[in-house]
Amino acid sequence: MFEPFRKIFSSKPARKSASVPDGERAYVIGDVHGCLDLLDALVRAIEEDDKAAAKADTTVIFLGDLIDRGPQSAGVIKLARLWQEYRTIRFLLGNHEEMFLDSFKDTDILRHFLKHGGRETILSYGVSNQDFNKASTKELQAMMKDLVPKNDRKFLKGFEDMVEMGDYMFVHAGINPKKAMEEQKARELRWIREPFLNHKEHHSHIVVHGHTITEDIEEKKNRIGIDTGAYRHGVLTALVLEGDTRRYIQAVTKKKGGIKIVKRDEAS
Repeated sequence: MFEPFRKIFSSKPARKSASVPDGERAYVIGDVHGCLDLLDALVRAIEEDDKAAAKADTTVIFLGDLIDRGPQSAGVIKLARLWQEYRTIRFLLGNHEEMFLDSFKDTDILRHFLKHGGRETILSYGVSNQDFNKASTKELQAMMKDLVPKNDRKFLKGFEDMVEMGDYMFVHAGINPKKAMEEQKARELRWIREPFLNHKEHHSHIVVHGHTITEDIEEKKNRIGIDTGAYRHGVLTALVLEGDTRRYIQAVTKKKGGIKIVKRDEAS
């Protein structure tokens, strides 16, 4: 019976023991997966939020998997590159960016890529369904080399493996809990699920990650998962970190069309 009153008086962001350095603010964005409409709405919401907040050294961090599965991967990359021109942004390389880049030189990886959302990415660069369906793997690879701008590939190749800020470590998929941060392998950072997801003990940092889709934000004592399924559930999440507070901004697809912005001070 006291739940409504608790919500009324919880107007401040949730305070946690972990923190980012004083004077810094981070907006951490989960897996976009080609959902340009959601990203565009979230970018606008982040800009409005940052403008309304106290002055800070603001950094945006993308957790990877900007591409694949959704219909507009090329547009997502274009928007990300444009945003980077006037905003400090750090990008993590997801397993889907890894597959995409490796597909330009390895047809076996290209076949694997196509089974995991790569078709949509190739179509987003202007390949028609008809041409895609009748092309061999070698022909698709040649189309990619012709149609994907070299600057897009160079942009993706510049993505990082991990980013540290205060008590937080940002990675795409997770970490190997048996290894120190400096010993982590790039493949595990991009692909791991277990034993990371069910690990109960503390890590050296709170690990913020995407990669594994959940219906809602997963906030555990040792990790925070924010891949809320942009292409599957229609929800793209940004975690906002400042001092020892956490809050969330989400772009959510409405059932009757359009997108709404939801701001939350707690994960649940």
